[in-house]
Order: sequence, then structure tokens, then C-alpha cells
Amino acid sequence: MSTVKQKILIVDDEPDILELIEYNLKKEGYQVFLANNGQEGITLAKKVHPDLIILDIMMPKMDGIEACRLMRAIPEFKNTFMVFLTARSEEYSEIAGFNVGADDYIAKPIKPRALVSRINAILRRNSSADEVSDNKVEIGDLVIDREAYLVYQGGQKVVLAKKEFELLYLLASKPGKVYTRESILKNIWEDSVVVTNRTIDVHIRKLREKLGETYVATVKGVGYKFELS
Repeated sequence: MSTVKQKILIVDDEPDILELIEYNLKKEGYQVFLANNGQEGITLAKKVHPDLIILDIMMPKMDGIEACRLMRAIPEFKNTFMVFLTARSEEYSEIAGFNVGADDYIAKPIKPRALVSRINAILRRNSSADEVSDNKVEIGDLVIDREAYLVYQGGQKVVLAKKEFELLYLLASKPGKVYTRESILKNIWEDSVVVTNRTIDVHIRKLREKLGETYVATVKGVGYKFELS
């Protein structure tokens, strides 16, 4: 791990949970900051500028969903990793979290080893990609050039339709991040009234036919993500 400790902010209203996560993450070498609700979390985040924020969903004063939504609207937190921590296993909670900009989801009860492993993996996502810039993504044997609308796999040109390209670029620009169907529609098709979830499924199928099954993974009931091999 780098000599510069990465900062993690934990926002949860349960003292035992805060203590458990703080202990295990500090042991791993992270700087850890604690807040008891969404409002405190936003205030503290502005002061310490964390690399990753762990948010409980159900909290007093301001819940995690609202806190995440508000922070994503602040430019300095646009690319900050945000992870939801919750005991609620209902699918709609995960979808609500991803819709406001969450990067991942960890369920209670917490298993310390699994938690640390997940956090380590999330914070490695940026370094796992060979290069992700504003106009070009290079991951493994894929090169995605946004300016030229070109894709190369293993040095061979892959011909994609415009929307196929835009969908691939969206997913690959943040490897491992789950995009809900709603966020894909908003990012790729904007306010088009003729586009349905079926349209997304067809484009995903075409991407898999052209690039193989390796890259685009389905997150059941939620959406899709770019999978690092």
C-alpha cells in the first residue's frame, strides 16, 4: 500500500458497526473518519475529501440515499467511490442506491475479511485499468477511442454501431461500476420516448457477440457493469 494513506469515511448510526469497520480498515492502513447520519457525513466529507465513502441506507435526519444524491451533485465528489452498507436485502434498495450514483453495495451482517477485501478491490479499480482518460480507454486487449469512435481488440478493429460504441464506452470508463438500466437510458438515449429496457438488452447482446462474453456482466435485477478480466 502507498505511503500516502487513503481516506475512508463511514456514515452509520450504529456505534457497533462504526467501531467494527473502523478497526478493520485502520488495521489495513487506511485513514478512517466517522459520521452518524447523512448530514454529518456530507459536512465531514467536505472537510476531509475521502477517497471512498461507506453509507448506511437507513439513518435518522438524512438517509444514505439522499446523502449520496446530494454529494454526487457536488463536483468534488463526482468521482468519489460510494458504497452502500445496509441490512435491507430488498432489490429496490440496491436499485435506489445505484440510481443515485453508488458504486457498490455491501450487505449486513458484516464479515470483516469480506468487507476489507471488497474495499481494497474498489479502491484498486482505477489502477486496474491500464488507462482511462477523457477520450480513450485502454483495458487489457481493448482500446476504445471516443474521439474517433473506434474500438480495437487485440489490435484488430471491431466495428460497432454508434449506440453500441457509446454503451461500451460508458461501461468501460468506470470498470466494476454497476449502471442501472435507468442510468444507461439517461446517459445514452437521454429523453427518447421510444427506447425501452429491451433496447438496452439488444445492444448488450450485440456487444457480447462482437467482443465475447468476458467484458460486459449482468447484475441481476439491477443493470450491467464492465468486468475486468
